[in-house]
Amino acid sequence: MSSNSDLNDIILHMQHFTWADYLLFIFMLVLCILIGIYFGFMHKSNTEAEYLMGGRNMLVFPVALSLIARFFISGITLVSLPTEVYSYGIQYLYVIFGVITMGFIMGYIYLPVFHNLNITSTYEYLESRFNRNLRMFGSIMFVIMNIGYLPIVIYVPALAFNQVTGINIHVITPIVCLICVFYTCVGGIKAVVATDVVQTFSMFGALILVAVKGTMDLQKDVSVFEKAWSSERIEAPIFDINPTIRHSFWSQLIGGAVYWLQTNAVSQNMIQRYLALPTLKAGKRALWIFVVGVSILMCICAYNGLLIYATYEHCDPLTTKLARRKDQLFPLFVMHTLHELPGLTGLFVAGVFSAALSSLSTCLNSMSAVVLEDFVKPFTKRPLTEHTINWVMRLVVVGVGIVCLCLVFMVEKMGSTVLQLTMSLEAITNGPLLGIFTIGILLPWIGSNSALLGGIVGVIVMSWISLNAQWAIASGALSFDHKPMQVDQCHYNFESVLNSTINAAPVKPTIIEDVFPLFKISYMWYTALGAVVAIIVSIVSIPIFGRNNPNDVPQELVAPFLRKMLFNKNEMKSNDKVHEVQKSLSNNSVGKKQPSSSNTDILSPFNATFFIIFTNDIRNYDVF
Repeated sequence: MSSNSDLNDIILHMQHFTWADYLLFIFMLVLCILIGIYFGFMHKSNTEAEYLMGGRNMLVFPVALSLIARFFISGITLVSLPTEVYSYGIQYLYVIFGVITMGFIMGYIYLPVFHNLNITSTYEYLESRFNRNLRMFGSIMFVIMNIGYLPIVIYVPALAFNQVTGINIHVITPIVCLICVFYTCVGGIKAVVATDVVQTFSMFGALILVAVKGTMDLQKDVSVFEKAWSSERIEAPIFDINPTIRHSFWSQLIGGAVYWLQTNAVSQNMIQRYLALPTLKAGKRALWIFVVGVSILMCICAYNGLLIYATYEHCDPLTTKLARRKDQLFPLFVMHTLHELPGLTGLFVAGVFSAALSSLSTCLNSMSAVVLEDFVKPFTKRPLTEHTINWVMRLVVVGVGIVCLCLVFMVEKMGSTVLQLTMSLEAITNGPLLGIFTIGILLPWIGSNSALLGGIVGVIVMSWISLNAQWAIASGALSFDHKPMQVDQCHYNFESVLNSTINAAPVKPTIIEDVFPLFKISYMWYTALGAVVAIIVSIVSIPIFGRNNPNDVPQELVAPFLRKMLFNKNEMKSNDKVHEVQKSLSNNSVGKKQPSSSNTDILSPFNATFFIIFTNDIRNYDVF
């Protein structure tokens, strides 16, 4: 029997989805449909506020679980993080320190500003702080990023499903996409959050199940951690400040914190959930539940990566091509581990698709909010009726879902290199956007023209760096070392495309000197670099466009601690201007809570001074 047929026989043997597996997978999809029916017809969202923001009265724990589910975008993290640890070790796991740092920064600076304004689209803030041009710039970047990324959200888990079942991806993707569009369209954010809760438990269950069963299958004298330590997959952080190191402690701490900050603080997909909570304190609680939950999930994923190495220590599936792509390594391990137990493989696939459905529904709901608030309402002469608003939001969900489903065909044709290029769009757009929001919240002396120039230059610079870096990686001009992998005890014949020796040595970095230095920078710095470029360009352009008077910036639009500093040094802004901004935000937002005299009364200079200096110190600086 030829080597290829041996490999194919093994793969076909593992592609065994039993009736129990299908039953579990279908049950998860049906449950999502039932949730959509419940919130769409039995507990219907009749108003814009209920559909987009859940009436701003949602519970902390379900929203926190929805945030966690959003983190496992499209199942990519669920599938790729174990492979990352298997190939490169646990250096990426030190990003947890960056996640914790992000929690403090967001809780103290960004979240209080957005929550107290009661906005629906985060880009409404840009119009209030700067002008409509900045708002449109931010909204356009958001739409471009999501339309480019959502096809991958649908495609990647379908690829995993294809590996464990053999079913063509174009059979499953339309079904899953239509189900997601249905419950998002009819149920709104309440249905999205409710399904996210179910899907989060499904993700936890899938990961823990694989970890427990995989550990039990190892021989009693085999230690996962001892093998990981001897192969240098468990190692101390790299404290080298060299920015070209793929994962160092500083890139994970600083670059990771900035990346997670843009994901949580200025992304409409995430901030919309924080704003659906009734109070700032509730938002901070959800934030810290998210930080803890994400950290736990990353640790479980990392352990599964170490477990994969302990299982395949002497027969690397990537070298033998038993797993033809890195993203297929974890699904392969799942098939190897769970194929003898009916239903468990189905539970894992349900977990992967749960992550995909969560991300897709989140983005669809957020897209409907942004399109309505930033592209429809500003251009209508008369206020829209609730009936018209409901139809607009639902049509946006359906339209975006159809477009993304069609783009799946393009993603398949373009291949894995384009997957990396498409994912880099996040850093290209969100880095400069984070810079613009940071300018608005922390640098009140920078005006709209300077901020817009900084954002545009940031997008151009990051496009140049990110796309060229991806091209260098795809062409082989730039590569990174992986940990030792062996194929000396394989029990099947294979044809190694590397034509290497039986004991494969670690692959050292191959960096061609012709690669421009900026293209060698670790991708973990991309978001921070985009934000820094936007901020620096904005500051440098002040002599050209002029310096903004901080007193012209309403107090609600800057960070709480900065309000105190400015008001101690400068004359407080006139009550008329503050009232004008509050009125503008109220007209452009939905579901605005009635302000209480204890913390939002700004109708007199005395009350404004008193409550900003004292109330904000007590409430807004409370991390929990």
